[in-house]
Amino acid sequence: MQNTPVNAATEQAVRRQKLADLQAAGRDPFTVTKYPQDAFSADLQEEFKDLPAESETGKTVSLAGRLMSKRVMGKASFAHLRDAKGDIQIFAKKDVLGEEAYAAFKKLDVGDIVGCKGEVFRTRMGELSVRITELTLLSKSLLPLPEKFHGLTDREARYRQRYVDLIANPEVKQTFVRRSVILRELRSFLDNKGFLEVDTPILTPFEIGASARPFITHHNTLDMDMVLRIETELYLKRLVVGGMDRVYEVGRIFRNEGMDPKHNPEFTSIELYQAYTDYHGMMDLVEEMMKTVAQKVCGTLQIEYQGQQIDLSHWERLTMLEAVKKYSGVDFSTVSSDAEAIALAKEHHVELPEVPTKGAILAEFFDAFVEDKLIQPTFIYDYPVEISPLAKRKPEDPAFTERFEYFINCTEFGNAFSELNDPIDQRGRFERQVEERKKLEPGSKAQVDYDYITALEYGLPPTGGLGFGVDRLVMLLTDSDSIRDVLLFPTMKPIDDGKKPAAKEEQPAAPAAAPAASTGTPRAEMGPIDFSKVEIEPLFTDFVDFETFAKSDYRAVKVKECTAVPKSKKLLKFVLDDGTGTDRVILSGIHDTYEPEELVGKTLIAITNLPPRKMMGIDSCGMIISAVHHEEGVEKLHCLMVDDHIPAGAKLY
Repeated sequence: MQNTPVNAATEQAVRRQKLADLQAAGRDPFTVTKYPQDAFSADLQEEFKDLPAESETGKTVSLAGRLMSKRVMGKASFAHLRDAKGDIQIFAKKDVLGEEAYAAFKKLDVGDIVGCKGEVFRTRMGELSVRITELTLLSKSLLPLPEKFHGLTDREARYRQRYVDLIANPEVKQTFVRRSVILRELRSFLDNKGFLEVDTPILTPFEIGASARPFITHHNTLDMDMVLRIETELYLKRLVVGGMDRVYEVGRIFRNEGMDPKHNPEFTSIELYQAYTDYHGMMDLVEEMMKTVAQKVCGTLQIEYQGQQIDLSHWERLTMLEAVKKYSGVDFSTVSSDAEAIALAKEHHVELPEVPTKGAILAEFFDAFVEDKLIQPTFIYDYPVEISPLAKRKPEDPAFTERFEYFINCTEFGNAFSELNDPIDQRGRFERQVEERKKLEPGSKAQVDYDYITALEYGLPPTGGLGFGVDRLVMLLTDSDSIRDVLLFPTMKPIDDGKKPAAKEEQPAAPAAAPAASTGTPRAEMGPIDFSKVEIEPLFTDFVDFETFAKSDYRAVKVKECTAVPKSKKLLKFVLDDGTGTDRVILSGIHDTYEPEELVGKTLIAITNLPPRKMMGIDSCGMIISAVHHEEGVEKLHCLMVDDHIPAGAKLY
C-alpha cells in the first residue's frame, strides 16, 4: 500500500508535477478519448470462480477503471482496479510489461484511471488477477482519495461530495442501484396494470393543489411569476376527464419547506389515478404494489428497517376515529361540537390547529397519540373533510371523506382518495382553502384553479387517486435512516469558503428568502427595534420565596440537532447536550421565528426539571427559555443564547 502522505497539499503538488512531466513528454492523459474495454471484474470473478490457485486461463482481456491501491515490490507490483462492477487485482511485472511501461506504472497514483490489457490467472494466494502486458493512463487524479481504512465518514462531506463518497464507500453505490431497481419495478407494476405514464408541467402559473409553500420564479417573455409544482394531481385528473382512465407520473416535486431526515425541498413522487374505482380499490392496489416491489427488490416480505422487523405481508386497516380511540382512549364519535373538541385538546395537551374545528382537532389527536404507534403496515382511512379538500365526502357521514394514508415504522408513506368530482363542492372547498390561507399568510399568492373546476364541469368519472414519495420507499427498502442517503445530490446549505466578495458597506444587504415552513418573521429579518413601540408584559406583583425559585433547574444546553416536528407549524424538536451524557429532547413552539438550521450548535438556556409533557406524540423534557415582547400588537421572540464558552450543564443562579 502506498504510504499516506504527510501533507495533502504536498501530494497535490506532486501529482500536478507528474501531469506536467507527462504533458512535456507528449503523453497528456487528457487527450485520450476512448479505450477498448471488453471485460468487467464481476463477470470475470463469476466466469472463473472454480479456477484453482496458480492456474492460467489463456484468456486475454482489456479492463478499464480506477486504481484503488498499489503495492510496488521491486520488479513486480500489484494493484487493485475498480470498474463499474467491482474490483479485481492486476499484476505488473517488469520483464512482461517492459521497462518503460513498468516505470510509468510505478509513477501512477491511487485514484488514477487506467486501461490495461493482459491474461487472467489465479495467484498462488488464490486471488483472481490479470497479468498486464499493456498499460494506458486515461485520466490523472490530481486530488488524493480519502485514506483507505477510514474513508469519507463525515456525513455532510459525503452528501456534498457524492462523487467522492461513491469512490470511497462502494456500498453507497448499491443504495442507488437499488433505487433504480425500485423505480423500474414500480413502473413495471403500474404498466402491467394498464396505467399510462405521462408528463405534466413543472412550471405552473400559480400555487396549485396541496397546501405547501412553493418556490416562485419569473418568466421573462410572458412577464409573469410562475411556481415550481408542489404536486401533479390536478393536471393528472384533467387527463382522466379527457378519457385517459389510468395514468401515472413519476415526477419531481418542489416545496419551499423545512428539511429533516424525512424531508428535502426537492423530492420524487408517484401520483396515479384510476377511473371507476374508489379509495378501497386504491388500498388493494397499494398493498399489492408494496408486496410485489418488496419481493422483487428484497426477495422477502419480512424486512428489517433500523433494527425494527417489518412484516409487509399483513396490512391493518383502521378508520381515524378507531385509531384515535384505540391509542388515546378518546372517542370522537361522541364529540358533538367544536367547543367540546377544543376542551378535549386542552385536557390532553394537544396542540390546537389554526382553525380549531372538531375534524381538525381529531387530526391533531391522531398526530399526537397514534402515528408513533404505527410500526407495522397500516391503512388509516376516513379523514375529516377540513383536512381533505380534494377527497369525496362519505355519503353516510359528510363530515368525513373517503381518504386514507398508509404508515410503516411510524411514517406516512402515501395518501389516497376517492377523488372529489362534484365541481360545485370543489369550487367551494378551493375558495375556502384560499381564503383561510390568505388570512394566515397575507402575502400568499394562492389562487383557485378555476380551469380545473371547468374540467370537472365536463365530468370526471368516479376515480381513485394515490400519491406517494419514492424517496421514503427507497429509504425503507435500503434500510436508510435519512432521505439524504437515498438522494444522489440532496439540498445542502452552501459552505462559506471565504471566496465570496465582501458586500459593499454603502449597499444594504438583500433580504433573505422567506423561511421555509414558518409564518412569522425570521430573527435575521427583524431589523432594528423601535423601542418606542415595544410593549412589555407587566412584572409580577406577587413575590416568590427563594426556596421556591431555587427548585427550578436552569441549565446551559448545547443544541446537537434541531428539526421541524412533522405536521406542526410551530414546534421544533431539540436534541440537547445538558452535560449529563444523555441526550435531552425538548419541543419548543418557536418555528415562527427560527429555522432549525439556525439553532444547531448554539448554547441555549433551558429548565431541565419539568415533568415530561407529550407534544405531538413526543415527550418534551423541559423548556427552552426565550425573551418575548410585543410591537404594535405583534409578538416578537428571541431565543435566549449565551456564550458558547459556557459548558453544557452549567447551572444558572
